Amino acid sequence: MALSGFIIIMTETLPAGLLPQLASAFQVSDGTAGQLITVYALGTVIAAIPTIAMTRGASRKPLLVIGLLGFLIANTLTAIAPTLAVALVARFIAGGFSGLIWGMLAGYARRIAAPEHAGRALAIAMAGTPIALSIGTPLGAWLGAAVGWRWAFAAVSAVTIIVVLLVLACVPNAPGQRSNSRLPLGRVLVIPGVAVILAVVFAWMLAHNLLYSYIAPYLAGSGVGIRPDLALFIFGVAALVGIWITGALIDRSLRSLTLISTAAFIVAGAVLLLLPASVPATIAAITLWGVAFGGSATQLQTAMGNAAGESVDVANAMLTTAFNLAIFGGGAAGAILVDGSSPSTLPLAMIALSAIALLIVAFGRRRAFPPR
Repeated sequence: MALSGFIIIMTETLPAGLLPQLASAFQVSDGTAGQLITVYALGTVIAAIPTIAMTRGASRKPLLVIGLLGFLIANTLTAIAPTLAVALVARFIAGGFSGLIWGMLAGYARRIAAPEHAGRALAIAMAGTPIALSIGTPLGAWLGAAVGWRWAFAAVSAVTIIVVLLVLACVPNAPGQRSNSRLPLGRVLVIPGVAVILAVVFAWMLAHNLLYSYIAPYLAGSGVGIRPDLALFIFGVAALVGIWITGALIDRSLRSLTLISTAAFIVAGAVLLLLPASVPATIAAITLWGVAFGGSATQLQTAMGNAAGESVDVANAMLTTAFNLAIFGGGAAGAILVDGSSPSTLPLAMIALSAIALLIVAFGRRRAFPPR
Protein backbone atom coordinates (compact mmCIF):
# COMPACT_ATOMS: atom_id res chain seq x y z
CA MET A 1 0.00 0.00 0.00
CA ALA A 2 2.91 2.36 0.70
CA LEU A 3 4.25 1.58 -2.76
CA SER A 4 0.83 2.40 -4.19
CA GLY A 5 0.98 5.79 -2.50
CA PHE A 6 4.52 6.21 -3.83
CA ILE A 7 3.27 5.72 -7.39
CA ILE A 8 0.42 8.21 -6.90
CA ILE A 9 2.64 10.98 -5.53
CA MET A 10 5.42 10.23 -8.02
CA THR A 11 2.93 10.54 -10.87
CA GLU A 12 1.48 13.74 -9.42
CA THR A 13 4.77 15.58 -8.84
CA LEU A 14 6.98 14.25 -11.66
CA PRO A 15 6.07 17.02 -14.18
CA ALA A 16 7.32 19.63 -11.70
CA GLY A 17 10.82 18.18 -11.95
CA LEU A 18 10.60 17.83 -15.75
CA LEU A 19 8.97 21.14 -16.61
CA PRO A 20 11.74 22.52 -18.89
CA GLN A 21 11.95 19.26 -20.88
CA LEU A 22 8.16 19.04 -21.21
CA ALA A 23 7.87 22.65 -22.35
CA SER A 24 10.64 22.14 -24.91
CA ALA A 25 9.22 18.86 -26.21
CA PHE A 26 5.71 20.25 -26.72
CA GLN A 27 6.98 23.72 -27.75
CA VAL A 28 4.97 25.59 -25.13
CA SER A 29 5.78 27.87 -22.20
CA ASP A 30 6.64 26.58 -18.75
CA GLY A 31 3.27 27.84 -17.50
CA THR A 32 1.40 25.92 -20.17
CA ALA A 33 3.41 22.77 -19.48
CA GLY A 34 2.57 23.25 -15.80
CA GLN A 35 -1.07 22.52 -16.63
CA LEU A 36 -0.04 18.86 -16.65
CA ILE A 37 -0.05 19.21 -12.86
CA THR A 38 -3.29 21.20 -12.78
CA VAL A 39 -5.35 18.74 -14.82
CA TYR A 40 -4.14 15.88 -12.61
CA ALA A 41 -5.47 17.65 -9.52
CA LEU A 42 -8.68 18.49 -11.40
CA GLY A 43 -9.19 14.82 -12.25
CA THR A 44 -8.76 13.92 -8.58
CA VAL A 45 -11.24 16.57 -7.42
CA ILE A 46 -13.87 15.49 -9.95
CA ALA A 47 -13.48 11.74 -9.50
CA ALA A 48 -12.78 11.16 -5.81
CA ILE A 49 -16.28 11.33 -4.34
CA PRO A 50 -18.25 9.80 -7.25
CA THR A 51 -15.91 6.82 -7.74
CA ILE A 52 -15.85 5.98 -4.04
CA ALA A 53 -19.62 6.41 -3.78
CA MET A 54 -20.12 3.98 -6.68
CA THR A 55 -17.65 1.38 -5.34
CA ARG A 56 -18.48 1.37 -1.64
CA GLY A 57 -19.65 -2.25 -1.77
CA ALA A 58 -16.78 -3.58 -3.90
CA SER A 59 -14.02 -5.78 -2.49
CA ARG A 60 -10.99 -3.64 -1.75
CA LYS A 61 -8.18 -5.70 -3.30
CA PRO A 62 -9.61 -5.88 -6.85
CA LEU A 63 -10.41 -2.18 -6.61
CA LEU A 64 -6.80 -1.35 -5.67
CA VAL A 65 -5.53 -3.43 -8.59
CA ILE A 66 -7.90 -1.64 -10.99
CA GLY A 67 -6.68 1.72 -9.71
CA LEU A 68 -3.03 0.76 -10.19
CA LEU A 69 -3.73 -0.53 -13.70
CA GLY A 70 -5.30 2.86 -14.42
CA PHE A 71 -2.02 4.50 -13.44
CA LEU A 72 -0.13 2.05 -15.64
CA ILE A 73 -2.25 3.03 -18.65
CA ALA A 74 -2.17 6.77 -17.91
CA ASN A 75 1.60 6.98 -17.38
CA THR A 76 2.26 4.86 -20.46
CA LEU A 77 0.03 7.16 -22.53
CA THR A 78 1.91 10.16 -21.14
CA ALA A 79 5.24 8.57 -22.04
CA ILE A 80 4.24 8.11 -25.68
CA ALA A 81 2.03 11.21 -26.04
CA PRO A 82 2.66 12.87 -29.42
CA THR A 83 1.06 16.17 -28.39
CA LEU A 84 0.39 18.16 -25.24
CA ALA A 85 -3.37 17.58 -25.65
CA VAL A 86 -2.89 13.80 -25.45
CA ALA A 87 -0.63 14.20 -22.42
CA LEU A 88 -3.22 16.40 -20.71
CA VAL A 89 -5.93 13.79 -21.24
CA ALA A 90 -3.65 11.07 -19.87
CA ARG A 91 -2.86 13.19 -16.82
CA PHE A 92 -6.55 13.86 -16.21
CA ILE A 93 -7.18 10.09 -16.30
CA ALA A 94 -4.34 9.55 -13.83
CA GLY A 95 -5.89 12.13 -11.51
CA GLY A 96 -9.21 10.29 -11.64
CA PHE A 97 -7.60 7.03 -10.56
CA SER A 98 -5.74 8.96 -7.85
CA GLY A 99 -9.11 10.01 -6.43
CA LEU A 100 -10.23 6.38 -6.41
CA ILE A 101 -7.13 4.99 -4.65
CA TRP A 102 -6.73 7.80 -2.12
CA GLY A 103 -10.41 7.54 -1.27
CA MET A 104 -10.20 3.85 -0.39
CA LEU A 105 -6.59 3.31 0.74
CA ALA A 106 -6.91 4.61 4.29
CA GLY A 107 -10.02 2.59 5.09
CA TYR A 108 -8.48 -0.50 3.47
CA ALA A 109 -5.32 -0.23 5.57
CA ARG A 110 -7.35 0.14 8.75
CA ARG A 111 -9.58 -2.85 7.90
CA ILE A 112 -6.73 -5.36 7.48
CA ALA A 113 -5.02 -4.34 10.74
CA ALA A 114 -5.96 -5.09 14.33
CA PRO A 115 -8.06 -2.21 15.75
CA GLU A 116 -5.40 -1.26 18.29
CA HIS A 117 -2.85 -0.85 15.49
CA ALA A 118 -5.09 0.87 12.92
CA GLY A 119 -3.27 4.19 13.18
CA ARG A 120 0.15 2.57 12.81
CA ALA A 121 -1.05 0.59 9.79
CA LEU A 122 -2.28 3.80 8.19
CA ALA A 123 1.06 5.49 8.90
CA ILE A 124 2.87 2.69 7.08
CA ALA A 125 0.45 2.87 4.16
CA MET A 126 0.99 6.63 3.92
CA ALA A 127 4.82 6.33 4.02
CA GLY A 128 4.93 6.30 0.23
CA THR A 129 4.16 10.03 0.15
CA PRO A 130 7.32 11.38 1.84
CA ILE A 131 9.46 8.72 0.14
CA ALA A 132 8.16 9.88 -3.25
CA LEU A 133 8.76 13.53 -2.34
CA SER A 134 12.29 12.99 -1.00
CA ILE A 135 13.57 10.28 -3.35
CA GLY A 136 11.13 9.46 -6.16
CA THR A 137 10.56 12.88 -7.70
CA PRO A 138 14.24 13.99 -7.58
CA LEU A 139 15.24 10.60 -9.05
CA GLY A 140 12.62 10.96 -11.79
CA ALA A 141 13.87 14.46 -12.58
CA TRP A 142 17.44 13.16 -12.81
CA LEU A 143 16.35 10.31 -15.08
CA GLY A 144 14.45 12.72 -17.29
CA ALA A 145 17.48 14.99 -17.60
CA ALA A 146 19.76 12.02 -18.33
CA VAL A 147 17.77 10.02 -20.88
CA GLY A 148 14.62 12.05 -21.60
CA TRP A 149 11.33 12.81 -19.86
CA ARG A 150 9.46 10.02 -21.64
CA TRP A 151 11.67 7.42 -20.00
CA ALA A 152 10.89 8.88 -16.58
CA PHE A 153 7.16 8.23 -17.06
CA ALA A 154 7.93 4.82 -18.57
CA ALA A 155 9.93 3.98 -15.45
CA VAL A 156 6.92 4.77 -13.26
CA SER A 157 4.86 2.40 -15.42
CA ALA A 158 7.46 -0.33 -14.94
CA VAL A 159 7.37 0.13 -11.16
CA THR A 160 3.56 0.01 -11.29
CA ILE A 161 3.67 -3.45 -12.89
CA ILE A 162 5.85 -4.68 -10.02
CA VAL A 163 3.51 -3.17 -7.42
CA VAL A 164 0.45 -4.76 -9.04
CA LEU A 165 2.15 -8.16 -8.81
CA LEU A 166 3.05 -7.52 -5.16
CA VAL A 167 -0.53 -6.51 -4.34
CA LEU A 168 -1.86 -9.69 -5.94
CA ALA A 169 0.65 -11.82 -4.04
CA CYS A 170 0.84 -10.15 -0.64
CA VAL A 171 -2.08 -7.87 0.23
CA PRO A 172 -5.10 -9.50 1.91
CA ASN A 173 -8.56 -8.65 0.63
CA ALA A 174 -11.16 -6.75 2.63
CA PRO A 175 -14.90 -6.50 2.01
CA GLY A 176 -16.61 -3.32 0.94
CA GLN A 177 -19.11 -1.48 3.07
CA ARG A 178 -22.32 -3.37 3.88
CA SER A 179 -25.35 -2.10 1.99
CA ASN A 180 -27.37 -1.54 5.15
CA SER A 181 -24.70 0.83 6.53
CA ARG A 182 -24.21 3.03 3.45
CA LEU A 183 -25.29 6.58 4.20
CA PRO A 184 -26.13 9.14 1.48
CA LEU A 185 -23.30 11.57 0.76
CA GLY A 186 -25.06 14.45 2.46
CA ARG A 187 -25.50 12.46 5.67
CA VAL A 188 -21.82 11.49 5.68
CA LEU A 189 -20.91 15.18 5.55
CA VAL A 190 -23.02 15.94 8.63
CA ILE A 191 -21.61 13.08 10.72
CA PRO A 192 -20.29 14.86 13.83
CA GLY A 193 -16.65 15.79 13.33
CA VAL A 194 -16.44 15.22 9.56
CA ALA A 195 -16.99 18.85 8.47
CA VAL A 196 -14.59 20.06 11.16
CA ILE A 197 -11.85 17.74 9.90
CA LEU A 198 -12.45 18.86 6.31
CA ALA A 199 -12.01 22.48 7.40
CA VAL A 200 -8.69 21.60 9.05
CA VAL A 201 -7.58 19.75 5.90
CA PHE A 202 -8.26 22.74 3.67
CA ALA A 203 -6.71 25.40 5.92
CA TRP A 204 -3.66 23.32 6.88
CA MET A 205 -2.90 22.00 3.39
CA LEU A 206 -3.48 25.44 1.86
CA ALA A 207 -0.82 26.75 4.27
CA HIS A 208 1.51 23.99 3.09
CA ASN A 209 0.92 24.32 -0.65
CA LEU A 210 1.32 28.09 -0.69
CA LEU A 211 4.96 27.74 0.29
CA TYR A 212 5.73 24.30 -1.16
CA SER A 213 4.51 25.22 -4.65
CA TYR A 214 6.56 28.41 -4.69
CA ILE A 215 9.60 27.38 -2.69
CA ALA A 216 11.92 28.30 -5.59
CA PRO A 217 10.89 31.98 -5.87
CA TYR A 218 10.78 32.25 -2.07
CA LEU A 219 14.38 31.01 -1.73
CA ALA A 220 15.51 33.24 -4.61
CA GLY A 221 13.81 36.28 -3.08
CA SER A 222 15.20 35.65 0.41
CA GLY A 223 18.79 35.57 -0.85
CA VAL A 224 19.59 32.68 1.47
CA GLY A 225 21.52 30.81 -1.23
CA ILE A 226 19.88 27.40 -0.76
CA ARG A 227 18.97 25.57 -3.97
CA PRO A 228 15.31 24.45 -4.29
CA ASP A 229 16.28 20.82 -4.93
CA LEU A 230 18.33 20.77 -1.72
CA ALA A 231 15.49 22.39 0.24
CA LEU A 232 13.00 19.83 -1.07
CA PHE A 233 15.36 16.98 -0.26
CA ILE A 234 15.73 18.22 3.34
CA PHE A 235 11.96 18.59 3.52
CA GLY A 236 11.38 15.05 2.22
CA VAL A 237 13.84 13.42 4.62
CA ALA A 238 12.31 15.35 7.52
CA ALA A 239 8.85 14.18 6.40
CA LEU A 240 10.04 10.57 6.74
CA VAL A 241 10.95 11.32 10.36
CA GLY A 242 7.53 12.90 10.86
CA ILE A 243 5.64 9.87 9.62
CA TRP A 244 7.79 7.58 11.80
CA ILE A 245 6.94 9.68 14.88
CA THR A 246 3.28 9.68 13.92
CA GLY A 247 3.23 5.91 13.41
CA ALA A 248 4.72 5.36 16.84
CA LEU A 249 2.32 7.65 18.72
CA ILE A 250 -0.90 8.04 16.76
CA ASP A 251 -2.88 5.18 18.30
CA ARG A 252 -2.70 6.85 21.70
CA SER A 253 -1.97 10.56 21.03
CA LEU A 254 -3.82 11.67 17.88
CA ARG A 255 -5.06 14.98 19.29
CA SER A 256 -1.67 15.95 20.73
CA LEU A 257 0.12 15.06 17.49
CA THR A 258 -2.25 17.18 15.40
CA LEU A 259 -2.00 20.16 17.75
CA ILE A 260 1.80 19.97 17.79
CA SER A 261 2.03 19.54 14.02
CA THR A 262 -0.14 22.54 13.19
CA ALA A 263 1.71 24.61 15.79
CA ALA A 264 5.02 23.54 14.24
CA PHE A 265 3.86 25.02 10.93
CA ILE A 266 3.37 28.35 12.69
CA VAL A 267 6.85 28.20 14.23
CA ALA A 268 8.47 27.24 10.92
CA GLY A 269 6.69 30.08 9.12
CA ALA A 270 7.74 32.55 11.82
CA VAL A 271 11.40 31.53 11.50
CA LEU A 272 11.28 31.93 7.72
CA LEU A 273 9.57 35.31 8.10
CA LEU A 274 11.92 36.71 10.75
CA LEU A 275 15.25 35.21 9.59
CA PRO A 276 14.91 34.87 5.82
CA ALA A 277 18.62 35.26 4.98
CA SER A 278 19.97 32.88 7.64
CA VAL A 279 21.06 29.51 6.25
CA PRO A 280 20.90 27.63 9.62
CA ALA A 281 17.51 29.15 10.45
CA THR A 282 16.09 28.34 7.02
CA ILE A 283 17.32 24.74 7.18
CA ALA A 284 15.89 24.39 10.70
CA ALA A 285 12.54 25.82 9.57
CA ILE A 286 12.35 23.55 6.52
CA THR A 287 13.22 20.56 8.71
CA LEU A 288 10.53 21.42 11.26
CA TRP A 289 8.04 22.02 8.46
CA GLY A 290 8.87 18.65 6.90
CA VAL A 291 8.56 16.74 10.18
CA ALA A 292 5.19 18.37 10.85
CA PHE A 293 3.93 17.67 7.34
CA GLY A 294 5.15 14.07 7.24
CA GLY A 295 2.50 12.78 9.60
CA SER A 296 -0.28 15.17 8.61
CA ALA A 297 -2.04 12.87 6.12
CA THR A 298 -2.03 10.00 8.61
CA GLN A 299 -3.28 12.21 11.42
CA LEU A 300 -6.11 13.66 9.35
CA GLN A 301 -7.17 10.35 7.82
CA THR A 302 -7.09 8.64 11.22
CA ALA A 303 -9.27 11.38 12.66
CA MET A 304 -11.63 11.00 9.71
CA GLY A 305 -11.75 7.22 10.12
CA ASN A 306 -12.55 7.55 13.82
CA ALA A 307 -15.30 10.10 13.17
CA ALA A 308 -16.89 8.52 10.08
CA GLY A 309 -16.94 4.89 11.21
CA GLU A 310 -18.22 2.60 8.45
CA SER A 311 -18.57 5.55 6.08
CA VAL A 312 -14.80 6.10 6.16
CA ASP A 313 -14.26 5.58 2.42
CA VAL A 314 -16.72 8.27 1.36
CA ALA A 315 -15.43 10.58 4.10
CA ASN A 316 -11.85 10.05 2.94
CA ALA A 317 -12.94 10.78 -0.63
CA MET A 318 -14.22 14.11 0.69
CA LEU A 319 -10.87 14.56 2.45
CA THR A 320 -9.04 13.87 -0.83
CA THR A 321 -11.22 16.45 -2.57
CA ALA A 322 -10.50 19.07 0.12
CA PHE A 323 -6.79 18.27 -0.11
CA ASN A 324 -6.71 18.79 -3.87
CA LEU A 325 -8.79 21.95 -3.63
CA ALA A 326 -6.05 23.20 -1.31
CA ILE A 327 -3.50 22.37 -4.02
CA PHE A 328 -5.56 24.47 -6.45
CA GLY A 329 -5.87 27.26 -3.92
CA GLY A 330 -2.18 27.17 -3.07
CA GLY A 331 -1.22 27.50 -6.72
CA ALA A 332 -3.64 30.34 -7.42
CA ALA A 333 -3.19 32.32 -4.20
CA GLY A 334 0.56 31.74 -4.20
CA ALA A 335 0.84 33.15 -7.72
CA ILE A 336 -1.01 36.27 -6.60
CA LEU A 337 1.28 36.72 -3.60
CA VAL A 338 4.47 36.06 -5.54
CA ASP A 339 3.61 38.19 -8.58
CA GLY A 340 1.52 40.83 -6.84
CA SER A 341 3.61 41.55 -3.76
CA SER A 342 6.66 39.50 -2.81
CA PRO A 343 7.63 35.86 -2.14
CA SER A 344 8.41 36.94 1.44
CA THR A 345 4.66 37.13 2.09
CA LEU A 346 4.36 33.35 1.71
CA PRO A 347 5.55 32.53 5.27
CA LEU A 348 3.10 35.12 6.64
CA ALA A 349 0.22 33.45 4.81
CA MET A 350 1.48 30.08 6.05
CA ILE A 351 1.40 31.35 9.65
CA ALA A 352 -2.13 32.76 9.35
CA LEU A 353 -3.65 29.66 7.75
CA SER A 354 -1.85 27.30 10.14
CA ALA A 355 -3.17 29.33 13.08
CA ILE A 356 -6.70 28.86 11.75
CA ALA A 357 -6.12 25.11 11.44
CA LEU A 358 -4.70 25.00 14.99
CA LEU A 359 -7.74 26.78 16.41
CA ILE A 360 -10.15 24.46 14.60
CA VAL A 361 -8.29 21.41 15.98
CA ALA A 362 -8.26 22.93 19.47
CA PHE A 363 -12.02 23.57 19.43
CA GLY A 364 -12.80 20.24 17.75
CA ARG A 365 -12.15 18.19 20.85
CA ARG A 366 -15.63 16.67 21.12
CA ARG A 367 -15.91 14.62 17.91
CA ALA A 368 -13.19 15.57 15.40
CA PHE A 369 -10.03 15.46 17.52
CA PRO A 370 -11.08 14.11 20.92
CA PRO A 371 -8.65 13.29 23.72
CA ARG A 372 -7.72 9.61 23.87
